[in-house]
Amino acid sequence: MAPTKDLKSILSKLEHNDSAKLAEQIGEQTQQLQSRMTGIRRKVAILSGKGGVGKSMTTVNLALAIARQDQQVAILDVDLNGPCVPHMLGIRGQELTMTPEGARPPVGPLGIKVGSMDFFLGDLSPVTWNRPMDLSPIWLGTLEMTVIREFLADIIWGEVDYLLIDLPPGAAADKPPVISSFIPDLDGAVIVTTPSEMAMDVVRKSVLYARSLNIKILGLIENMSEFRCPECGVESELFESQADEMCDALDIPFLGRIPFDRDLIRSFDKGKPLLDPTHSTIARYTEISTRIREVLDYKKILAEQL
Repeated sequence: MAPTKDLKSILSKLEHNDSAKLAEQIGEQTQQLQSRMTGIRRKVAILSGKGGVGKSMTTVNLALAIARQDQQVAILDVDLNGPCVPHMLGIRGQELTMTPEGARPPVGPLGIKVGSMDFFLGDLSPVTWNRPMDLSPIWLGTLEMTVIREFLADIIWGEVDYLLIDLPPGAAADKPPVISSFIPDLDGAVIVTTPSEMAMDVVRKSVLYARSLNIKILGLIENMSEFRCPECGVESELFESQADEMCDALDIPFLGRIPFDRDLIRSFDKGKPLLDPTHSTIARYTEISTRIREVLDYKKILAEQL
């Protein structure tokens, strides 16, 4: 299968093929996708039912933390409308290298491979389908599935220890089942929340929803749990956290808390990721990434014993 050149070519295939050819194309894509995934040891989704909780920031920093532990890491940015991972890692504007075998993804800091729709869009953001306003939501979902499937099938990931999949913000109820169907050997999901009561309520529902899809929950990260003063380093609570109680009630591991760190946010906003492993917030991501790896190793050992 020739590698995808742009978003328009993906959609044109869906529009002009008859049902038999479309089914054949989907079958080819699925086989190629499964072949691409064979070189990836761990596949972890990062999700939250609530937008604005810093999920992409968490994904990027977990990827950097795992890469610092001598692991080959990749990030798949599934957000079609607002992909931001390339910007955070300072590689926005780069392109996938097209070869007869497929698309080679750009490489960011610490050797992290990145697959993102941002590399296709150029100045076109957000994605607009340019279809009638009465378009069926099911048809729109089919279009998105086609984009994600061919996007996944085209990328040459190579040998990777950890693939972190940054799912879209908000509920995005159709994306977890899409990813779990495309990647049936998904190792699990890390849930991101903030300590606010509203966010906790939505995230609680997301955990139950993910479980209904047989997606294992690896644990919960509480982001923006405190505010770290950039002058003195003192941390102050922003909300009254109930993360521990919620994790106990849902029987999921609590992976840790990340403060609201102005220096960290500014660095990623400028596309200059903070890489200093001695920085206090970066050190917390390192601790959390270690816990995630321990949870995955424990689940593997447990599965082998059963």
